Amino acid sequence: MTENSVMTHRNVGVLSVEAVDAPEVVTSAWIDEQLADTYERTGLKPGTLSDLAGIEERRWWPDGFTFDQAAALAGQAALDAAGIDPQRVGMLISTSVCKHHLEPSVACAVHHQLQLGPSCLNFDVGNACLGFINGMQIAAAAIDAGSIDYALIVDGEGSRHTQLTTIERLQAPSTTLTEVFDQFASLTLGSGAAAMVMGPPREAGHAFLGGVTRAATQHHDLCVGDLDRMRTDTAALLVGGLDLARDTLDEAMAEGWKWLDCDRYVMHQVSSVHTSKLCELLGIDPAKAPLTYPEFGNIGPAAVPYTLSTVADELRPGDRVLLMGIGSGLNCSVVELVW
Repeated sequence: MTENSVMTHRNVGVLSVEAVDAPEVVTSAWIDEQLADTYERTGLKPGTLSDLAGIEERRWWPDGFTFDQAAALAGQAALDAAGIDPQRVGMLISTSVCKHHLEPSVACAVHHQLQLGPSCLNFDVGNACLGFINGMQIAAAAIDAGSIDYALIVDGEGSRHTQLTTIERLQAPSTTLTEVFDQFASLTLGSGAAAMVMGPPREAGHAFLGGVTRAATQHHDLCVGDLDRMRTDTAALLVGGLDLARDTLDEAMAEGWKWLDCDRYVMHQVSSVHTSKLCELLGIDPAKAPLTYPEFGNIGPAAVPYTLSTVADELRPGDRVLLMGIGSGLNCSVVELVW
């Protein structure tokens, strides 16, 4: 079944977007070294990660550093940049895929670390790599309704544990070529954190206009993962994601959104193949699509705000910025900002 929805907002702005780098650099060449015997046995060549995905590096948090600590670091940076008193935040949304436990929510720990007020509604939103944009949509609806003044959306992701366990599994003498490719996407993941403050537009804010969401949940089994393992049908996921992105843009154009002439296109960062094919399919000038995956990998739902933060200083008042997220499931949301 496929569904879609259109959301528009009149009184919502992005006041800040900040990112925090994980400190440890892990190269694809190092991963190749760990899997050298497996590569030789299965016929793969060193450089597979960089050649197929275009990912040269990713980051890891130090051992023992928690996902909520990462999210809180980014959250504090976003609050500082926005100049907002933490007590005025009426809603905190954590969109992290990575969690150390099922309950309580990651948002509880972030709320405590940031010393937000007791009346601040706080909760997790999970929707794979689309979670952060969904968090923006929820926050915008609450601000537009007058329920809250300010919302803080945070995300902290880490790939250290997943990649170490994946490497250990793939080092087994019995590993087949099929098993390597089924778990290949796990090795493209990265670590990092991002956060955003939203509220009523003001002189320093950037208007959040809303956008279009579309679902193609017949593909819900193409990418399934937890902290220990992620199984992905990479080829089918690419085709399904591209088709969904095309359908989403077509739906937007039919609803009157004019998205073929935006100034920047900030897309979820997966790989060189995904990015180039998405730009070609949607008619996007690749020069308008900033990249972070080559040095940071796929940071999950943090990727869109993280990438936006890297070009924020380059944007000029009035620039139109399109944010596009595609999450396993499959779900797609595209929203527009006016800087």
